[in-house]
Amino acid sequence: MRRKLTLGGLAIVLVLAIFIPSVLWLHQRVAHYKTNYRTPLDPTIMVPGSSASQDRFDTLITQLREETKTAHSVLKVKVATNGQLSYTGSIRRGDNQPFIVIAFENNHDGYSNINKQAQWLNVAFKALVKTYHFNHFSALGHSNGGLILSLFLEKYFAQTPNVTIDRLMTIATPYNMESDSTTTRTDMLKELIAGRSKLPKKLTVYSVAGTENYSSDGTVPANSVNQGKYVFQHHVAHYTQITVTGDDTTHSDLPQNKQIVLLIRQYLLQENVPEKSPTKKRRRVSQAADARDAGLQ
Repeated sequence: MRRKLTLGGLAIVLVLAIFIPSVLWLHQRVAHYKTNYRTPLDPTIMVPGSSASQDRFDTLITQLREETKTAHSVLKVKVATNGQLSYTGSIRRGDNQPFIVIAFENNHDGYSNINKQAQWLNVAFKALVKTYHFNHFSALGHSNGGLILSLFLEKYFAQTPNVTIDRLMTIATPYNMESDSTTTRTDMLKELIAGRSKLPKKLTVYSVAGTENYSSDGTVPANSVNQGKYVFQHHVAHYTQITVTGDDTTHSDLPQNKQIVLLIRQYLLQENVPEKSPTKKRRRVSQAADARDAGLQ
């Protein structure tokens, strides 16, 4: 009897010695898979600037649909001041690169209001992830929409675990608000700099400025857009400044500027767009070095 008990105990120990490591290995593999798996759904989230509605990007989206091989579907979300969400449009089944436009009932300008809009963006973002189950995305912000996205990434994005942002493009975003100064920092810029350590480390950022006269797009000073380097430099994987000059570079025209549409296709949507020879009337683009190597402070 004692011998049987001993053999039985050894058998149990042997089974446990095999079973426990196997279970641990399986859990590790599942965790690794969940961490590295990227959903086929890869939306581009668009946030308009102040005083703009959920229809702000309609012309841009029409151009992208005409010029790309992908018939992107469009979902528009409007966030009320109480956090209630209303939807128009839909994400078509099988469309893995839809556009999601998030706008706000209270779309007014101002430092405190932009901070509120970042909170409302977080409400919409959580609801979208819960509904559509994507775990990575890219984003586009025009004017103050870029500030809203930047504040969201610093203050709220970590509340949605296991979701990553691949690329962010901001167009004519006034990181230093209406200031043209290169030395004086507004409260907005100070807040963004204070929170920059919380930005996603693997993020690639493109900051696009438009200039009619190399100093302004008629609304936002070029120096204010360029202050974005103090927010993203050395805190994300890549940061690139791009300046577009020429026709259709006023502040309101920039989202549908032909050259910027091309930049969106190349950098945000990751399309292989063939280079075209410049002409006298073609818009001109100057691009700063990747911030990882630019040596900016």
